[in-house]
Amino acid sequence: MLHSERFHDAFLRQIAFTGTILVIEIPLGLAVALSMPRQGPWVAVCLVLMALPLLIPWNVVGAMWNIFALPETGLLGHGINALGVDYNFTRQPLAAWITTVLMDVWHWTSLVVLLSYAGLRAIPNAYYQAARIDGANAWAVFRHIQLPKLKRVLTIAILLRFMDSFMIYTEPFVLTGGGPGNTTTFLSIDLVKIALGQFDLGPAAAMSLIYFLVVLLLSWVFYSAMMRGESA
Repeated sequence: MLHSERFHDAFLRQIAFTGTILVIEIPLGLAVALSMPRQGPWVAVCLVLMALPLLIPWNVVGAMWNIFALPETGLLGHGINALGVDYNFTRQPLAAWITTVLMDVWHWTSLVVLLSYAGLRAIPNAYYQAARIDGANAWAVFRHIQLPKLKRVLTIAILLRFMDSFMIYTEPFVLTGGGPGNTTTFLSIDLVKIALGQFDLGPAAAMSLIYFLVVLLLSWVFYSAMMRGESA
C-alpha cells in the first residue's frame, strides 16, 4: 500500500512536469523558429546558438543550474533575492519546481526550435508567393500555410519531448536530488531510490514495468496520430 501511494504521487508529479514542459516548450520553440532569419550570415549563428544547449551533457546541465541558482552566490538566485523576492530552491518546494522547469526549458527548447525551423525551411516558396498575391497577413500565413505544414514536425517534437521529459533523471537529480522533500522526486528518481537506496527490488521491478508500459502507451498514441497525418 505504501509503495502504491508513493508510486501514485511520483506519477502525478511526473505528469504535471511533462505537461508543463510541453505547454511551454512547444509554443516557445515554434515562436523562436518563426523569428529566426531564413537567409544571410545570421542563419548559421542562430543555428549554432540553438544547438549549444543540446551539446552539453545532462549531468553538467544539472550542475550548471545548481551553481547558477544558488541563493547566496548564483547569478539567478542572488539576482532574484536582490529584487526582494525570497528565493531558495534548496528549501522552497515551489522554487525548486520552477527552477527544474526553467532548467529543462533552457536545455531542450532548442530541439523544438531546430525541428520547427527545418520544417519551415521545407515549405515551398510557392505557398508564400500565393499568399502575397491573395493579400494574406502574417497571421493568415501562419494559420493556413505554416501550421498545417508543420503538423508532422510538431508531432515528432511533442513525441520526443514527451519521452525525454517523462524519463528525466540526471538533471533534476543533480540539481535538487529530488527535494526539497519529494517536490522534484519524479518517477525515475523514485525508482532508483527504491531499487538502489532501499534495495527493495520487487516493488521497484513492478513499478519499472508500469513505468515502461505508460511510456509505451502514450508514445503509441502520439505515433498513431502522426501516422494518421501521413495518410491524410
